[in-house]
Amino acid sequence: MSPTYVRARAALAAAALTASGLTLAVSPANAAVIAACPTTISGGASVPFRTVEAECSATNGTLVGPDHTQGTVASEASGRQGIRIGQGQYVEFVLPAAANSINVRYNLPNGSSGRLSVYVNGTKLSAGLPVTTRYTYVDTGWITGSKTHHFFDDSRLLFGQNAATGARVRVQADGGDVGQATIDLADFEQVSGPGTQPANSLSVTEYGATPNDTSDDAQAFRNAIAAARSQNREVWIPAGRFDIRSALQIDQTTVRGAGQWHTSLYGNNIFNNGSAQGNIRLYNFAVFGDVTERVDNNPDNAFHGAIGTGSVVSGLWIQNTKCGLWIMNGPSNNVTVENNRIMSTQADGLNFDSVATNSTVRNNYFRSNGDDGIAFWSNGGADSGNTIANNTVIQPNLANGIALYGGSNNTVTGNLVQDTNALGGGIHVGNRFNSSPLSGTTTLSNNATLRAGALDPNWQFGVGALWIDARDSAINAQIRITGLRAVQSPYAAIHFIDGNGQGKAIQGVTIDGATIQGVGTFVVQSQTQGTVGISNLTASGVGVTGTYNCPYPTNIPRMTFTGSGNSGWTGTWPNCATWPPPNSGPPQPPGPGSNVALGKSITASGSQGGFPAGNANDGNANSYWESTNNAFPQTLTVDLGAATAVNRVTLKLPPSSAWGTRTQTLTIQGSSDGGSYSTIVASRGYTFDPASGNTASVSFGTTTQRFVRLHITANTGWPAGQVSEFEVAAA
Repeated sequence: MSPTYVRARAALAAAALTASGLTLAVSPANAAVIAACPTTISGGASVPFRTVEAECSATNGTLVGPDHTQGTVASEASGRQGIRIGQGQYVEFVLPAAANSINVRYNLPNGSSGRLSVYVNGTKLSAGLPVTTRYTYVDTGWITGSKTHHFFDDSRLLFGQNAATGARVRVQADGGDVGQATIDLADFEQVSGPGTQPANSLSVTEYGATPNDTSDDAQAFRNAIAAARSQNREVWIPAGRFDIRSALQIDQTTVRGAGQWHTSLYGNNIFNNGSAQGNIRLYNFAVFGDVTERVDNNPDNAFHGAIGTGSVVSGLWIQNTKCGLWIMNGPSNNVTVENNRIMSTQADGLNFDSVATNSTVRNNYFRSNGDDGIAFWSNGGADSGNTIANNTVIQPNLANGIALYGGSNNTVTGNLVQDTNALGGGIHVGNRFNSSPLSGTTTLSNNATLRAGALDPNWQFGVGALWIDARDSAINAQIRITGLRAVQSPYAAIHFIDGNGQGKAIQGVTIDGATIQGVGTFVVQSQTQGTVGISNLTASGVGVTGTYNCPYPTNIPRMTFTGSGNSGWTGTWPNCATWPPPNSGPPQPPGPGSNVALGKSITASGSQGGFPAGNANDGNANSYWESTNNAFPQTLTVDLGAATAVNRVTLKLPPSSAWGTRTQTLTIQGSSDGGSYSTIVASRGYTFDPASGNTASVSFGTTTQRFVRLHITANTGWPAGQVSEFEVAAA
């Protein structure tokens, strides 16, 4: 395969992605990729960077994981695996889109620090990535069940040049660098130049702030904020590093930076308000703390305290503080938190503590937060009318991705929560922490979870990807859950419990149209009483059985489930005295129409480098298999694992318009033993048109097969067979 071909293929793959922050697995030809890429799914925030997993990239290092065990480095990695490198070893990423920057999520052995070298297309950059364990290996012994955690941190670097799509960026441990590092992933971004000072603004430098030195700029910032407020003007922070060694108070003032890659404020608690009327507007700068341990009595948060009415926090990069934003000391109304990156914090990413109303948290990216990623805590009154929309939360260490603690008429919609750890789940709704009890209607719509939920070390059973807890008081409010997608949940997908073990009832919950794809134990796990309606829930890949319905105390009634139209999850766990290990149950029969080829063993007669057969049934339409070029006929064969009744095949190519219309000619064949094949559908052409989603489907009379094969003889768009998703539907 020629270098030109590699570049063209990488460009097509990049064009097939939306700006969703999803991982793209792109490898150079003949790359030493040593692990299967983790599953990715759509949803969450639209972000300006592309993430590439280390394990999907060329390396001469060692695979770490996958592992879900609490307290292991792999358990806190995205996809639960990474690449460990030593001196002379590297991970080489291929850019899925043009970029001039890198942000690497890494782990080091405890106590080490130094740098990692970066190469762009073989040329070493003079500046490397500074790396340290100063902010990792955190212990919180007062939190029962916690272990040493928070193993990963982030380090970022501007290349000083523009690298094109398909460029190779190597992270390597050279002589003089750290002796060992585990690389989880890298974010690549085309960073624009610094912003310019707006009209009608006052620069902090006019009041004595001096960038890029060791002086304390806090008083200069105070003077600028006071002058701007009195003159009804903005505060401008130009590019550079500014040190803020004592907290600033702010009210009815806008503070704007030159961009989160250009303006950096260094300090543990930049803003701290005992009270505020509101109209506080913070835009386009970074905050880097120096918080090395979690002390809950310390306000070591980028923003702490009152924010009032009509305030906006937008375009901030927050890292290495205790929390990103902890909003308290009075009611908050009509607040917008949007387009921020809040990463590697010791505790919550964002917590609305006290009464928040009509506020919106949207399009933010949270990663490696030491507690809840996003929490609304109705502490002293009900949070009401708030919306959490289109956010991504990855790897919260000790709690949940998104949590509603009490409140009324709040909405959680379009979010993605991924790779959660012990002492929490993916998305959580509960009467907990003395919150104002749930009331009105709580709406959860079109959210997705991936590898969410974990074994609770105190309870010694799994917590669900979505879980509802009546710990403080019974739940008798409307909770409407629609369009949930839970993928590869290690334990239960949906979970109901009274966390105090008193059997308080849960009423008013309805779930409609959920899709569960791979679950370690149960589709639904209930440990209390009440009534829940579940309709049109489709499940596949159930690890044990459909339902666990064992209330505690044991003398109360079991949960009553109502609803209709469910498929793919039958059976109830029979022994309430035991907990089964994940994936220890008998295989579940597939529901009609479910894709029985997803994630199954798949082989090809030949594959072009970087486009293996496994891409064709990984659930990601943006990755694809490509056969050996100029060598028709070619075959792609999926082993369903057992003889299965099937009646439809759907084939997909990446949905991007970069893929021109093409017709592939193929025969669909079946076999019971993988040796002798018969024809299911005779040879014919299938047209893939991006205007209609680049999808082709054919139905046929029900037939029972273990192996289903595509025998491809022609492709008008490229001299090879190409398939991004090979779906086989159960009859």
